[in-house]
Amino acid sequence: MAKNINFDVSSLVENAASQFRNLNAKEPGQWPALPKLAAWLLATAAVVAAGWFLFIAAASDELDAAREQEPKLKADYRNRLGQAVNLGELRKQKLQVQEYVTQLEKQLPGRAEMDVLLSDINQAGLGRGLQFELFRPGQVQIKDYYAELPIAVRVSGRFHDIGSFAADVANLSRIVTLQNLAITPVNTKEAGGALAMEATARTYRYLDAGEIAAQRKPAPGAKPTAGGESK
Repeated sequence: MAKNINFDVSSLVENAASQFRNLNAKEPGQWPALPKLAAWLLATAAVVAAGWFLFIAAASDELDAAREQEPKLKADYRNRLGQAVNLGELRKQKLQVQEYVTQLEKQLPGRAEMDVLLSDINQAGLGRGLQFELFRPGQVQIKDYYAELPIAVRVSGRFHDIGSFAADVANLSRIVTLQNLAITPVNTKEAGGALAMEATARTYRYLDAGEIAAQRKPAPGAKPTAGGESK
């Protein structure tokens, strides 16, 4: 019985092996059934393996990108969490800043109040007994949120009175600064030890609605950016 089984297996192996002999690669359609089946299985396995590796490669790239993004997302999360925790305090600080800005704006005169401010500066000097030799407002310089007016000033008088005048200007209700100070003796017989002070007084005012609109208007030839602003 064992000899018959060995004989049958040997016959099957030999039969299968004979189907793979002398195969014409140019005419696979004429191959026996077993080589066709083997070729189909190999092709299917190759396609499945190629698809699997391509899928794995794409998934690996996505995984690497996600790992690189993870620290940034964690940092952003911590930052937003900190803002959420301190939201009440941040709102209080925002209100304080807004109140401070409002107070500063109140110290800036409007265009209609500039003449009064110039008169206050002049009266501050006359009140200290100083003689104005020069009081010439310059060209208004428009900034982003305010306008700056330089005033060339030259006064003469006693040293103490000049110092008091500078202090009075600093204590005006509106913002006025004295820059480029230069004090020299008056070289005349009638001077009696008087001094001359040259300085540039700078005062500031807020922009009116028309000036703000002009500031925001794009310059001729400016190209709008993606955010709607012009350069």
